[in-house]
Amino acid sequence: MDWTALGLSLRLGGLTVLILLPVGVIVGRWLAYRSFRGRALVEAMLALPLVLPPTVVGYYLLVSFGGGSSLGQLWHAAFGHTLVFSFEGLLVASLLVNLPFAVQPMQRGFEAIPIDLREAAAVSGASAWYTLRTVELPLAWPSIVTGLVLAFAHTLGEFGVVLMVGGSIPGETRTIAIAIYDRVQAFDTAAAGAMSAMLLGFSLATLGLVYALSRRVDRKR
Repeated sequence: MDWTALGLSLRLGGLTVLILLPVGVIVGRWLAYRSFRGRALVEAMLALPLVLPPTVVGYYLLVSFGGGSSLGQLWHAAFGHTLVFSFEGLLVASLLVNLPFAVQPMQRGFEAIPIDLREAAAVSGASAWYTLRTVELPLAWPSIVTGLVLAFAHTLGEFGVVLMVGGSIPGETRTIAIAIYDRVQAFDTAAAGAMSAMLLGFSLATLGLVYALSRRVDRKR
C-alpha cells in the first residue's frame, strides 16, 4: 500500500470538497431559482467534464496551466514554480473536473424545495440570507451531502486528468489512482490489487450512501 499516495489523495479530496461546498451551493441555488437567456449553455458547460474524455479535459487544462499560457506565467511570477506538475495545479484541475458532481445534485435539491415555503418566508419578512440558513439549507442538505460525497469519491478515482496535469511525482502529484497504474506497470500485482480493493470498497460505500440519501429526499417529496 502506498500510504503517501493515499494521504495525498485524501488531502486533495478534502480540499476539493471544502472549496466546492460554498461554490456548489451558490451556483446550484442560482441555477435552481434563476431563469435567464443562455441558461442551457451554462448548464451544458458545467456538465462538459461528465461527457468529455479525461484526456481531452486534461489536455486543455495542461495548455491553460502551462508556462506558455498567461495563467501559467502569472503563477510562475507569483510563486516561483509552474502550475502544471504541482499539487496546486492538481487542486485547480480537480475543482474544475468535479464541479458538475457537486453542483448538479445541489441544484436538484434546491429545485425540490416548494416555492410556497420561500414565499412564506419572504412574506414573513425574512431576509434572503435568513431563509437560506433556516429553510433552504435544512431541506436541501441531503442533496448537498450527495454532491460532496460524489465529488470526493471521484477525486480519489480520477486518473486521466491527474496524469495529464500532475504526472506522477511522489508526494506531490502521485495520487492513489496513479500509484495503482505505476504498480501495474512494475508488475507489482499484489500492491496494485490491495489498493484497487480499497478503492473498490470505498466506491461501493460511497454509492450506498448516495442512494440512501436519494431515498430520503424522495420520501420528503
